[in-house]
Amino acid sequence: MERTRVIIADDESIIRADLKEMLTNLNYLVVGEVGDGQSAVNLARELRPDVILMDIKMPNMDGIDAAKILTEEQIAPVVLLTAYGQKELVDRAKEAGVVGYLVKPFRETDLLPAIEVALSRFSEFKAVRQEVDDLQNALETRKLVERAKGILMDTQKIDEGEAFRKIQKMSMNTRKPMKEVAEAIILAHQAAS
Repeated sequence: MERTRVIIADDESIIRADLKEMLTNLNYLVVGEVGDGQSAVNLARELRPDVILMDIKMPNMDGIDAAKILTEEQIAPVVLLTAYGQKELVDRAKEAGVVGYLVKPFRETDLLPAIEVALSRFSEFKAVRQEVDDLQNALETRKLVERAKGILMDTQKIDEGEAFRKIQKMSMNTRKPMKEVAEAIILAHQAAS
């Protein structure tokens, strides 16, 4: 079984070393360590880890701003490890899409559930995003096919079923998705108008 790949982002090297030891004891693979938020974003973009453990208060870019970027780019889930538990920070973390928040000091036994829940939530979020994208694409395809059918019905004086079959046949003959065929029909009609 592949080990979960982790990046640690904390501006204190002693904390990074302690975290690396804890994570190694828990059978995680630390693939990178950085001391500021911007470096965490850059390294995560490059290495594509499974999870990122990040402090909030760091130079160049704080952990919450870095987490927001990583979440928007769907790179990896972020678990914040911080000495700060103020409501304002927790609210910012929620808005940034952070999937875990541990307040220092924490124990090694706190890490495993935080990381595993974060990985699970992130996987669910990605699945939901994919489902939404698929549904949007299907809806867009349907709208284009309906429009193309209407054009074929008007220009070739055929019924809806025949228009659909024509689009379907063109799709199979050209080995292109129906969406592309429909777009081509619409563009050709616009060009001829």
